[in-house]
Amino acid sequence: MKKKEKRKIPGVGKGLWILIVAAVVLEGTACVQYFTARTSIRKEAEKLAKTELLRAELEIEKHTIEMETAAKALAMMAEKYVDCPDSIFSATRSVVAILNENTSIAVAYVPGYFEGKRTKGKGERIGRFFEPCSSRFSEDSIYTRQIGSAEHDYTLMEWYQNGFIHDSCWWCEPYLDDSGSKTFVVSCSCPVHDRKGQVVAVVCVDLSLDYLQSMSEYLRVYPESFYSITSSTGEQIVPIGDTLPGRKYQSFDEEIDATGWHIEIIIPDDVIYADLRQVGLMIFIMMIIGLAVLVFITTRAARNLIELMNLSHDQERMDSELTIARNIQMAMLPTRFPPFPDYPNLSAFGVVIPAREVGGDLFDFHIRDNRLFFCIGDVSGKGVPASLVMAMTRSLFRSFSAYLDNPAQIVSQINDSLSGEGNKQDMFVTLFLGILDLSSGELHFCNAGHNAPIHVPSSPVPCTILDCLANLPLGVLAGFEYQEQSAQLEVGDALFLYTDGLTEAENGTHQLFGEQRMMSIVESQKSKEKSPQELIEAMQQAVAAFVNGAEQSDDLTMFAIRLINLSTLNSQLSTLKNNHFSLVMRNDIQQIPTLAEWIDSIEMPEELNMPINLALEEAVSNVMLYAYPGTNGQVLVECEKSQEPTTNSQQLIFTITDSGIPFDPTQQKEADITLSVEERQIGGLGIHLVRQIMDDIRYERKDNKNILTLVKSLNC
Repeated sequence: MKKKEKRKIPGVGKGLWILIVAAVVLEGTACVQYFTARTSIRKEAEKLAKTELLRAELEIEKHTIEMETAAKALAMMAEKYVDCPDSIFSATRSVVAILNENTSIAVAYVPGYFEGKRTKGKGERIGRFFEPCSSRFSEDSIYTRQIGSAEHDYTLMEWYQNGFIHDSCWWCEPYLDDSGSKTFVVSCSCPVHDRKGQVVAVVCVDLSLDYLQSMSEYLRVYPESFYSITSSTGEQIVPIGDTLPGRKYQSFDEEIDATGWHIEIIIPDDVIYADLRQVGLMIFIMMIIGLAVLVFITTRAARNLIELMNLSHDQERMDSELTIARNIQMAMLPTRFPPFPDYPNLSAFGVVIPAREVGGDLFDFHIRDNRLFFCIGDVSGKGVPASLVMAMTRSLFRSFSAYLDNPAQIVSQINDSLSGEGNKQDMFVTLFLGILDLSSGELHFCNAGHNAPIHVPSSPVPCTILDCLANLPLGVLAGFEYQEQSAQLEVGDALFLYTDGLTEAENGTHQLFGEQRMMSIVESQKSKEKSPQELIEAMQQAVAAFVNGAEQSDDLTMFAIRLINLSTLNSQLSTLKNNHFSLVMRNDIQQIPTLAEWIDSIEMPEELNMPINLALEEAVSNVMLYAYPGTNGQVLVECEKSQEPTTNSQQLIFTITDSGIPFDPTQQKEADITLSVEERQIGGLGIHLVRQIMDDIRYERKDNKNILTLVKSLNC
């Protein structure tokens, strides 16, 4: 029998291949969709976790900064009343009253510091241990007492020992405070110095771990997620929750800048991808149904693609807006250098390098009434909020310095404007503000918690940090009384100002650039031939070489000014008006020959040039020899043509001004020219010569300056 031939159904093989290809495409599409969705969900989870971490970080930083500010304020009060133990009780009580949290604050003195003294309140003698403490356990209850004793030996506590190691606020590891807060706490310590600069006590402000535990309401981004906080040394402040063996977890962490702590969120993998597994199961079931699943998957993929494109578009728009904001912010800062072509005796240069698209650093300056008003500042925090405060601070500086002449008054006005209800984010600004008199070199300044500038002398004397009172930063306390200070800049001197982004620049191993490196760079650029721009560019190169490509962690701003020695310019002559001439000279006898060139520029009868030059040389030489003995200074020589009111004749009025020690050359004895050379005393001939040449000579001491006036009539 013949076997029956199997019939091939037309199109079955082709259709099967189509189904196979469709199934492969479908499976491939499903896999791509699954892993794309998984990646997107992973990024979304990370973004959500980072957002919540940032919220928690800002909340914790707000409280830690508040605690540090309270510690510093109490340390300042303790230093003020360093010899008055009774005042410390009220100081701790007043500081704990302004804190928003129920906490404890104490001042622990070196054992034996007040031993034997009596307190005025109870009249009790103070023992070896003295630790005034105030605690607030409820909104209306503050409990103040002395808790130091042999049983409570605070010298063994880490926070106390930190006060002798660190010269600023420092956070210790968690511990059980059985005397102050009566709970587990971490403490911020701050040293207290006596009038000799020795540490005599340590301020302690407690932060309850119960408060840090409460952060869980911010960080429970998924069901079954939990978080932990560890100190900079790895000690657990809020411990990690229990994890199940075999269960995978994702962790996200952020560093808290104010304390160096790390806060971490831990989320189970199956919780993050729970929705994804359901989608995958649904896709698998739909694949069994047939090719309809392909349509479903294609539609879903297109929808997800559109969402991703929208996200990308939103990101591009945000980046574009941040770029515009950066350009606007940079346009607010000075960009034209040299800034004042009409002031050849002044050179200035500055630069701002934000850590992000926009930053919180600022510097600004302008000239009014022949005085340079300038400032440099650093806003707490970074990014857009800091940039807004920066713009407000710069605007306030411009407004108040337009009519106020006292730096402390200007700073106080800015502080009051930044404080109060308008500062809901509790942001503050450190600011240094100075007013430099361009005719005398006198510098009046006020510092509001900023890094003190560096004085760069033109002489071989080493560079020094300007002696500044710290004062409180702006925006911390309305009505705070800021204090004005003053200094003297000589011709050729420079002033270098900066923010902490310079000294705290980190390299890859987290080492800081530091004050010592900064001072060595400034010292190497101190030559009066170096411009402020050269100084700042040298500092930028040194920082770039140090960090070696490491990510910038903070805004960096530098600003420098220098009083130029006009004798180094091509021309020393400055004609202010048609009938007014001036010349600035260093306290150096070698400068005397420049008088002749200056006198030639003054239109006067030719026969008077030589005698007037001789008289001025004698007068200026006297100033250099007697007004500035062994010190640097400058001499201002001015000439004005005027009409003598009684005779209506023309006259030249020469004024020689210096800021040296009081010296009246008109009081010197007249030289007796009738005596022989052997009988005549040394001195007196110079002033005699000036009297013979000039028609009138007068001296006055005004505003701590010597003013010698010489008058010569042109019609005599």
